[in-house]
Amino acid sequence: MWRFNFSPRHPETDQLTHTPADLILTGGRLLTMQTERRAPATALAVSNGRIIAVGDDRDILQCRGAQTERIDLAGAIVTPGLVDAHTHPLLGIDETRGVDLTSHQTLATVRSALVTEARTIRDGEWLLGWGLNPNVYGNRPVDQAIFDDLGERPAFVTLFDGHSAVANRAGMSRAGLTGQSRDNHHRGVVSNAHGELTGQLLEEEAINLVRSIIPSRTTEQRHQELATLLRAMAATGLTGGHVMDLGPGDLKLLRSMEEAGDLPLRLNLAPWCRPRDEADRIDELIALQSSAGRLWKVSMVKLFMDGTVDGGTAWLKTPDSHGASTTANWDDPAGYTRIVHRLSAAGVQTATHAIGDAAVEHVLDTLARVDNPALVRHRIEHIETLPADQVPRFAQLGVIASMQPTHATDYTRADRQDNWSQRLGERRASRGWCCRELVDSGAVLALGSDWPVAHYDPRAVIAAAQLRRPAGRPDLPPIGLDQALTAVQALRGYTVAPAIASSDEHRAGTIAVGRRADLTVFGDDPTTTPAADVADIPVTLTIVDGTVWRHHN
Repeated sequence: MWRFNFSPRHPETDQLTHTPADLILTGGRLLTMQTERRAPATALAVSNGRIIAVGDDRDILQCRGAQTERIDLAGAIVTPGLVDAHTHPLLGIDETRGVDLTSHQTLATVRSALVTEARTIRDGEWLLGWGLNPNVYGNRPVDQAIFDDLGERPAFVTLFDGHSAVANRAGMSRAGLTGQSRDNHHRGVVSNAHGELTGQLLEEEAINLVRSIIPSRTTEQRHQELATLLRAMAATGLTGGHVMDLGPGDLKLLRSMEEAGDLPLRLNLAPWCRPRDEADRIDELIALQSSAGRLWKVSMVKLFMDGTVDGGTAWLKTPDSHGASTTANWDDPAGYTRIVHRLSAAGVQTATHAIGDAAVEHVLDTLARVDNPALVRHRIEHIETLPADQVPRFAQLGVIASMQPTHATDYTRADRQDNWSQRLGERRASRGWCCRELVDSGAVLALGSDWPVAHYDPRAVIAAAQLRRPAGRPDLPPIGLDQALTAVQALRGYTVAPAIASSDEHRAGTIAVGRRADLTVFGDDPTTTPAADVADIPVTLTIVDGTVWRHHN
């Protein structure tokens, strides 16, 4: 048996003897995700939120005290707690308002869903929707066609990528966006060849012109929405998430939720840094890194090097098929480099959204010149198309690759007839989501969902990473099967890799004495279950900081 006892005051440093466990799990099988060979383990003990012993049932029962809770796992599989390395629960509860359009594949069904939703709201109120797939438009551009059957009520729908939206004429008018494009001097407000506004809004500044006038949820509503969402996430096996946003009031919200016992996940938060942020904003972002609760902390800064391929706002070395995606999110990319170097010098981790090949290369060039590469582990998010000559640089520079396999499997097609592939062309599309090459090169690959872009269920992502198609669609051919991960590699992407990505590998990511008691309990082994069935493995328990959350699925 491996055993170590921690004091309640200093759980990571002070040794005690014979401290009884708060919780023991017996009768299971532990997938520790450790590289060292050890005897198979069936049980573990927890005290004060830390694992204090790992071994067989007989040994672990010696840790039992009068107040110890014992759970018989009845053969279930215990893994380190699954962590989504890129998710947006805070921003997502505000963006996922109205009708969910994620499953709709045609303009006709989208229109029908919006008409049905319109019947549920009063005249004059906003009709809202989210998750619109641009592929429903076929070869035509994104425009107000989805609203043709709605009359004059204001309507606003976000596309699946979160970087674009479409509003109808009534909604645009309420925001003061009318007439010809020459009358609206706003970047990202799209017009057609005749100068007429199409209703499409690209990137945050343009989207907020309309979103900012839509009545927002109250603090109490946001509390309940987030609590419900996080409980649903925990029921799929998640014990934590790297949250790639932090809005005004969110720290207060998290404090109140933790106080109320409504925080079932451990959250690492990344406030945004924008191109036009002044020096005092950078100082504020650095100061925010000391903000923390028991289960949440601000631990990095999120930056955007570009937008999306689907919206034509990615940064590519050569234009896409529409002549778009030619510029960075930063008018002066050197300004991005200066800010990253300043944050890194202050010991602050950066996570940069970079989708296009030019964007990824510029971020890697920036990180190649930081002064303290061993002190801060920087990350690149998404990496949707990656030239082969850039793959080795991740491991060489110690840069974390953070990717979302279900973006490929849910929104692109093997026949390259989807919007993303058509815009990029065959050469760049064939270099999409190069997960296996990055792992084989020695890079740390952290996996996630980017919810609400794709569903948060980690089992579906782990399955898709192996299948390179949706788990429930055996009729679909795989997309880039040579980039498929093994079952163990995919599980590492949700356990070991997120811990390394947050510099927490000595506290999390594996099952070992001294690690946090953040655990996921599966009904079957995710490393031996056929990949097509992984998405359906039941999750019976998640344990976060020693607190047990029971699920019935």
